Amino acid sequence: MTVSFIPCCKKPDRYIDRVKLPYASSVSLWLILFLLFQATTAQAQDIRIKNVNLVTAGGGYEISVDSEIALNPTLEQALEKGIVLYFVFKFSLVDVRWYWLDDEVVRGKYRVGLRYYALTRQYHLNHASFSQSFNTLREALGVLGRLRDFPLTVKSELKQDADYIASLRIWLDLTRMPKPFQVEALGSSRWNLSSDKLEWRMKLPTPEQPFQMKGQ
Repeated sequence: MTVSFIPCCKKPDRYIDRVKLPYASSVSLWLILFLLFQATTAQAQDIRIKNVNLVTAGGGYEISVDSEIALNPTLEQALEKGIVLYFVFKFSLVDVRWYWLDDEVVRGKYRVGLRYYALTRQYHLNHASFSQSFNTLREALGVLGRLRDFPLTVKSELKQDADYIASLRIWLDLTRMPKPFQVEALGSSRWNLSSDKLEWRMKLPTPEQPFQMKGQ
């Protein structure tokens, strides 16, 4: 004997529907949050700071940074269209004062442009202090990630025995891109290329004791 069920002949149980809908919504919400977390985690790895060195030089200070920078397909396509990608390295040293506003005593901001020339099929890095061409994107990104002996600006009087809060971040500067691309980049993770902001406590380096730190 064959037993068959005809759904349309069964009166729907409204209570069951009321129970199932919130559960389905919860599953969907957790799935969305999980995907967003995965996307954020993957994005954070596009620029990874590996090493930071701070040394004295000519009465002032210089910083060197080793980092890994990777471009997603959207940014690679922008390069191929002739768009210049500007990357910013920003270092700051702050004197944290409990009795008044914090004082930024040392600062360094370094901006370099990455461009692709279709005619010569070469990638080009450009900064006020240097200009260099490469045959592959991998070579260009390798050099871009190695900042060497960049001088820092001392803004306030420094105390050799004081504890300062240092911070370092590297990111793609969207404000330097053409306006149509800036509009497209709004709210899109494909254009949001940045390292995590590193912060640490330190004393000023000396000729005998330069500062060294491993990043991520």
